[in-house]
Amino acid sequence: MKIIFMGTPEYAQRILARLLQTDTMEVVAVYTQPDKPVGRKKIMTPPPVKTLAQKHAIDVYQPSRLREETVVEELLQIECDYIVVAAYGQILPRAILDHAPCINLHASILPQYRGASPIQQTLLNDDKQTGVTAMLMEEGLDTGDILKIVSFDVPKDMMVETLFEKLTQIAADLSVDVLQNFEHITPQKQLESQASHCKKITKKDGLVNFDDAHLLYSKYRAFTPWPGVYLENGMKLKKLALVEKCALGKSGTIIEINKDNILVACKKGVLRIFSVQPQSKKEMSVVAYINGKRLGLDDILS
Repeated sequence: MKIIFMGTPEYAQRILARLLQTDTMEVVAVYTQPDKPVGRKKIMTPPPVKTLAQKHAIDVYQPSRLREETVVEELLQIECDYIVVAAYGQILPRAILDHAPCINLHASILPQYRGASPIQQTLLNDDKQTGVTAMLMEEGLDTGDILKIVSFDVPKDMMVETLFEKLTQIAADLSVDVLQNFEHITPQKQLESQASHCKKITKKDGLVNFDDAHLLYSKYRAFTPWPGVYLENGMKLKKLALVEKCALGKSGTIIEINKDNILVACKKGVLRIFSVQPQSKKEMSVVAYINGKRLGLDDILS
């Protein structure tokens, strides 16, 4: 079967790699986002999907706007059986949706967490289960009929990078499964009454305080390594653990100092902190940090 693939980040790259490993599938074209400047030197960097496609000599298209008439006309000239979409970053216009069945791999159990950050949202909400949904695309955002869902139980301390890795593996296998069995699948409508949405993550989402230990820990799981979790003074909390959810205390108070960590009280709950990164400095032991700041028991970590 001939496939047009649309995707941009590593998640999509891994799915593309799985399709390329399948003998019955031929990826005839790849659509991805334009190259972007990265780092302090603003070096123009291709998306991971583009890099992989070029290694396999696949034609790559990088329109800034997929909806432009000339872009649509060009795509419609490419013969394909399916269009597979994974974290592409653009809405497909009706003409492309009508060109071939468009299958999207979304990293949540739809209709939960439609939108840009389903993996982080799973951890922010401390969900016990998540998964990947293969769905038929339509003009709405992640609203199409469901083809198949593969679910996964989330370990209580799993971090976003590990969850990302697990869901990427699921999505890669699911893409092949659905394509190979497409003719035998009956699409199911999503239940709009159960729909929820999640937004694109920004740096400011990492700002935290010591009001609620469980909430802070959930953000730590969801936002490490990027954007990280940081205090009002810019100091990042690099390594921490949740000790207690419910105990009432004075926000940010150091209540125990150990060899390689400290316990910090929140208004609700307690955290164990191992390392921090003061603004414009390298990561360091939290014990070394408080010693340098001459902080002790009953002082406020700041």
